[in-house]
Amino acid sequence: MTARDWRAGELTMLALALVLAVTALSSVGFLADRLQQGLERDARQMIAADFIVRADHPVDPQFAREAETLGLRTASTAIFPTMVSGGAASASGAAAPTGEASGSTSGSTLGSTLGSTLGSTLGSGPAAAATRAQPGGDAPQSQPAVEAAQPAPTLARLSAVKAVSPGYPLRGALRIASGPNAPDHAATGIPAPGTVWVDEQLLDTLKLRVGDTVLVGGRTFKVAAMITRELDRGFSFVNFSPRLMMRADELSSTGLIGYGSRVTWRLLVAGPDAAVARFAGWAHARVDGGKMRGVALESLQDGQPQVRQTLDRAGHFLTLVALLTALLAAVAIAMTAHRYTRRHLDSCAQMRCLGVSQRTLRVLFTLEFLTVGLVGGIAGLALGFGGHLALLAWLGSLIDVALPYPRVWPALEGLAAGLVLLLGFALPPLLPLTRVPPVRVLRREWGEAGRTAWAAYAFGIALFAGLLVLAAGELKLGGIVAGGFAGGLLLFSVVARLALWAAAHVARSERVNASVGWRYALASLERRAGASALQITALGIGLMCLLLIAMTRNDLIDGWRKSTPPDAPNEFIIDIQPDQRAGVLDYLKARGFADVTLEPMVRARLVAINGKPVNPDSYKSEDARRLVDREFNLSYTTKLPDDNRIEAGKWYGDSKAPQLSMEQGLAKILNVKPGDTLRFDVTGMTVDAPITSTRKLDWGSFKVNFFVLMPPALLQDFPSMFITSFHVPREQRGVIDGLVAAYPNVTAIDTAPILSQVQRVIGQVIGAVQFLFAFTLGAGLLVLYAALAGTRDERVRESALLRALGASHRQVLTVQFAEFAVVGALAGLMGAAGAQAVGVVLATRVFDFYLAFDPWLLPAGVVAGVACAAVGGWLSLRNVLARPALQSLRDA
Repeated sequence: MTARDWRAGELTMLALALVLAVTALSSVGFLADRLQQGLERDARQMIAADFIVRADHPVDPQFAREAETLGLRTASTAIFPTMVSGGAASASGAAAPTGEASGSTSGSTLGSTLGSTLGSTLGSGPAAAATRAQPGGDAPQSQPAVEAAQPAPTLARLSAVKAVSPGYPLRGALRIASGPNAPDHAATGIPAPGTVWVDEQLLDTLKLRVGDTVLVGGRTFKVAAMITRELDRGFSFVNFSPRLMMRADELSSTGLIGYGSRVTWRLLVAGPDAAVARFAGWAHARVDGGKMRGVALESLQDGQPQVRQTLDRAGHFLTLVALLTALLAAVAIAMTAHRYTRRHLDSCAQMRCLGVSQRTLRVLFTLEFLTVGLVGGIAGLALGFGGHLALLAWLGSLIDVALPYPRVWPALEGLAAGLVLLLGFALPPLLPLTRVPPVRVLRREWGEAGRTAWAAYAFGIALFAGLLVLAAGELKLGGIVAGGFAGGLLLFSVVARLALWAAAHVARSERVNASVGWRYALASLERRAGASALQITALGIGLMCLLLIAMTRNDLIDGWRKSTPPDAPNEFIIDIQPDQRAGVLDYLKARGFADVTLEPMVRARLVAINGKPVNPDSYKSEDARRLVDREFNLSYTTKLPDDNRIEAGKWYGDSKAPQLSMEQGLAKILNVKPGDTLRFDVTGMTVDAPITSTRKLDWGSFKVNFFVLMPPALLQDFPSMFITSFHVPREQRGVIDGLVAAYPNVTAIDTAPILSQVQRVIGQVIGAVQFLFAFTLGAGLLVLYAALAGTRDERVRESALLRALGASHRQVLTVQFAEFAVVGALAGLMGAAGAQAVGVVLATRVFDFYLAFDPWLLPAGVVAGVACAAVGGWLSLRNVLARPALQSLRDA
């Protein structure tokens, strides 16, 4: 029976839908499994240890003593930014390193992560004004503004200095080379006394080579090697600058570390897992709950969180594409099986009349579909394995490690998915045939047995919903897709039934002058209301999935691209004094940067909320404690920044009344909302202002952003500094060197390498999305074909009867066009509405981007539905009018 059905083409659509579903699911499954294994295996290398104690002051020695007691290895690092120049030059402002050196950031993509880090550090909020507590828990002190001192060196560069102790790194390896074109190798230790290792970028900027000297603070060092790979570098602001690595025991000789210096201190711990777990429990007992000010703990799960976040967002979208492909395949399988059932009705009746039992028929159909499922599943797995290699070609370099081979679980999950799809959506239409008496089969009456099919469909849908959640790997994404699928099936079927009844009722009304063709078409759709509603529902679900994936794909890709456009700012200038503002603007304008604007920055401390003094210890969150325990950077303006969006409240505009606008994420951390009043201490004077709005910021734009904005009347009389960001073409990099030479206190931060990396990552993710989208398109075309072919036999028979009764070609065409127009319009309208609704939920709950309502989506869906129905109907019925009516009746 299986061979006969295959030769007749009865199983072709089933097999194609199954192969597509398994291919899409297994492609993402294999990729996710390999990435997860790679991240878990190399997480230790990404943080250079098994566990880290991080502090904004030298780590308490009790942590090292406890680690040594447990037999664990330890090492330490100190990271901070400072200016580095050629050995013959003198340093400027070396005793007061500027910038933020604290750990990890958060964001939904790598672009937004880097942008938010820059924004928060370069004058955008609390992180920019972070001041470090001193040993013993002293309150953090404000760092005075950088003063213009000695003449600037001829060539100087803001660098990320990392002082390391012997034994670093405890996990993984640092790779170095003797020059830009020399082969690299794993470092066997740390820099020798009197030497440093640097990035190639620093050598290029300072026009140096390995063997030359550099001036760090008040001491000269020899450049002994070039760093080619540093896995635990991270993406905090200080690490945006080129790296200079030195010995920890020589740090004091530079004179860079003093009271109020902004340094991140880390104690690295490594050893057996059990001992590390005991140390982690001991450390958490002393740190959690704010028991130790300025101390945080990092574990393996925190290693390179920005890479994880980038992959997570890309993985969410790839998983969404795979789930929707499987969903479309399920609809195609159900529609194809429904038609298969009707076409096998007579053969089942004959076998029942010849004495074949119900059990035998059930076994026959189950074995046939199991065979198809296994063969199609294996073919899908083979294609999925090849597909994941193609995905890996785009995404694999996001993690620069050799990924292990995939485990067997993705293959088993893909095969199980195929069998669930086939048995859950193909067998239910066949079960009634095995349960009815032979006479009812011959009379094409299913009787009470039809309820068995609905019960089986309900079971199949529930099983498929569980499959979607399992394949998604999380309840939120899988639940939204499964809920949208189940809700769409129920709602679409009810709406389709009601719409067909209403349309037929209106067409029969004497007050409506409908043509014979339209009246007959609507009556025909109402007469077979069940089949028509099923067809409309299937077509609507298919169009919903296609519109949803196209809509979210376009918005997501556009958001990624817009977050880091080619002309995004790649240079930040900070520490501009008020009396230098006009000179800096004139300098930049004379060199072609007329559009640059300088943003004011006023340093303040949050001292009260709604009249109650702020107490850091009252917050459970470490982020909240750090925010209220440091200075904020405020700014003032009357215009809402272009890349900001008001989420709650109203923008204050030109008002001079005390009020402020706060970034929504900061408001959530501090547990404040519009209507709450904040009090800031600015140079000993207080400013009280209510929150009148919260804003969503585009950190990925690399523009200057601020967490807190106020009207100019409140802040413009207070001491301030200015910052800016703008795009500098590669051939004009000398402009920045000249600006720093003219204004030695000004600090320039080059983000071009990071920006280039972000754009490369975005290109890779987009390529993977485009590749997997082809599977969804293929499954969508199968659904459209299956939905339109589901009632082809009935349409052929009715068209032949109309011709036999004397209907003209025009009348038959009118009837067919009317039917397809109604089916397509209803399906397109419901599909577009469903795509808009599910898309908004996915955008806000999963992808974290704004999805505006598109008024053109509904008419576009209607047009697409009518076009698909019309084209499909013409292709399936084009031969009916060209053949004698008797031949069409015989074929039907």
